[in-house]
Parts: sequence; structure tokens; C-alpha cells
Amino acid sequence: MSEKVRKTDAEWKRQLSRPAYEVTRQKGMEMAFTGEYNKHSLSGVYHCVCCGAELFRSEAKFDSSSGWPAFTAPAAEANIATETDESFGMVRVEVMCSRCDAHLGHLFDDGPPPTGRHYRINSVALDFRSAGD
Repeated sequence: MSEKVRKTDAEWKRQLSRPAYEVTRQKGMEMAFTGEYNKHSLSGVYHCVCCGAELFRSEAKFDSSSGWPAFTAPAAEANIATETDESFGMVRVEVMCSRCDAHLGHLFDDGPPPTGRHYRINSVALDFRSAGD
């Protein structure tokens, strides 16, 4: 894991698209079935759109039919942070990039084997790099 990335709100706004800023820095959520990587099936690695940290590999991606990209495990546990999210009258587990604190999505316990975990991630929080890049 690289050194923690810290930027001002103005710096994040300049760097990110408006949707990516709203999701990653303001804990927003893209609409289901609208994200670029929902049905994405190329081989490669999904990185944090904010800081470039390696988050998920294509081998861990599955079709959850939830409308968001879904993964059974992170590329490296150290690159993901979680905390309790009690927004919208629900109790969920928020998933964040541990390097820059970007909001990525949520973690559920309804995933397939072998982990049983379901990382439901917003496409705009990700930057995909194919295996050949």
C-alpha cells in the first residue's frame, strides 16, 4: 500500500468528473444498471478512480443482477476499508479505498462461494485497466 492520498475538496473537484466526485467524495450512488462496468467482462484490474489503488480483479467479478459491478473479494484486503453505514434508515457496510478514503459502494453477505461476500461497487468509482496494459 502506498502513502495515504489527501487532497482538498477543490482538488478532488478538478480531478474527477462530476458523477465520480459525487459518489466517491460525497458518498453518493449511481443509478442501478447505468454504470459502465455493470456488464463489463474484460480481463484486467479495477483501480480507484481517485488515487489509482488496485481494488478488484476481473477474476473476482460476478453478475449479481443488482445493477452494479459486483466482486467476491478485493485484489488486496489492505486496499479496502469498511465501516458501518446507517444512512437512509438502513445498517450496511460501506466500502472505501483505504488509500484515499473514496466511497466505493457497499459489502453484503449474499455473494457466491468461495467467499460469500458481495462487494457492490459504483462504476464511476473505478478505473479499469485491461490485462495487456
